[in-house]
Amino acid sequence: MKVKQLIEAWEESASEARTAETYNVHLPLHDAAKLAALREMFPGRTEEHLITDLLSAALDDLEAAFPYVQGQRVIAEDEHGDPIYEDIGSTPRFNELTRKHLERIKKQMEDA
Repeated sequence: MKVKQLIEAWEESASEARTAETYNVHLPLHDAAKLAALREMFPGRTEEHLITDLLSAALDDLEAAFPYVQGQRVIAEDEHGDPIYEDIGSTPRFNELTRKHLERIKKQMEDA
């Protein structure tokens, strides 16, 4: 989700399943002021919801920013018949680790 889409979602008040685990953070003063401003602009959202949504958008942007590193193996062809090579950069490793931890977190939630 991009930050622009995030603002639209806040205005529509969307929500998603959350983990039971909490994360404590100490914000820089300027970021805390920005968070307070957002809380005032979107009174239906708590600081925790705003932080959660902002972190989600930032993680999506981070994932999109990982550079593509072309591997040797052809994994598909595009619409013109040109080869598409596997990505051997950070993206596949990040996705693999994300799936691993998602399964662990889901299992923990089921066991609780």
